[in-house]
Amino acid sequence: MTAIRSVVLGCGSYLPERILTNAELASKVDTSDEWIVQRTGIKQRHIAADGEFTSHLAIKAAQAALANAGVDAQSIDLIVLATSTPDNTFPATAVAVQNALGITHGAAFDLQAVCSGFIFGLTTADSLLRTGAGKRALVIGAETFSRILDWTDRGTCVLFGDGAGAVVLEAQTQPGEASDRGVLTTHLRSDGRHKEKLFVDGGPSSTQTVGYLRMEGREVFKHAVGMITDVIVDAFKATGASAETIDWFVPHQANKRIIDASAHKLHIAPQKVVLTVDLHGNTSAASIPLALSVAVNDGRIKKGDLVLLEAMGGGFTWGSALIRW
Repeated sequence: MTAIRSVVLGCGSYLPERILTNAELASKVDTSDEWIVQRTGIKQRHIAADGEFTSHLAIKAAQAALANAGVDAQSIDLIVLATSTPDNTFPATAVAVQNALGITHGAAFDLQAVCSGFIFGLTTADSLLRTGAGKRALVIGAETFSRILDWTDRGTCVLFGDGAGAVVLEAQTQPGEASDRGVLTTHLRSDGRHKEKLFVDGGPSSTQTVGYLRMEGREVFKHAVGMITDVIVDAFKATGASAETIDWFVPHQANKRIIDASAHKLHIAPQKVVLTVDLHGNTSAASIPLALSVAVNDGRIKKGDLVLLEAMGGGFTWGSALIRW
């Protein structure tokens, strides 16, 4: 029995030039480098320049991914852009990416699942490719969270940054075994009862404003580890994989304490964990593809490696994906 798998051909990323350090933040709000690092592991984050939009970041990440994959933009049938910070209420920021790449065929749309957006986008693209709806897809996570932060709220403004990451997927026929390359399994969850714990207090229908990010940090932390491990256990059950057999764990980069606690609970060795939260902060939907790009570029993630992804975000939403690179 053969199977159609969505194989990763390449990945790319982009970070705005401006770096905002903890020391600079400490000069603006009542915080310190020691306080931020101890509680989050974050040392710095990138901030989009004036006039630099989510679409600009996404376009550069997409171009980098296409170059890394060695494929032409015209071979892309589908663009799924995960973001909570679109350029406009509509149209989708994905069509701006499509236009910039000179693509006039296929489909492009945005997907909103906050920090879980890349996992949701990957799952969506994988599902469409396996039905034969397309041959190649760009899955992008891109955010300018700096635009929705209350810079007087030390509990949230220290956590987030801007950036974008992308992968190119191609539908390929594989033997249908655990050794197949590509997306092997994905698991998505959401629970709207937790909305008030992490949300933005504005929107076109409710307030006609953009609003600011609001978070109950302790509540989010309390739920995160259990929810993350839940969908990873599901991924292991679906494939027969385990903490011992995976090569790399690439989690959503929200907080080093959450990442460490999740890896410990799952018995994943620390040396298998890809960490970029110290340099990027929480870039929401962009964090996983940014981390993937770093680990691919520095030679850690190689063809044939078994890579476990997970994320949790506002909603709450959460999910996992297991990929043979």
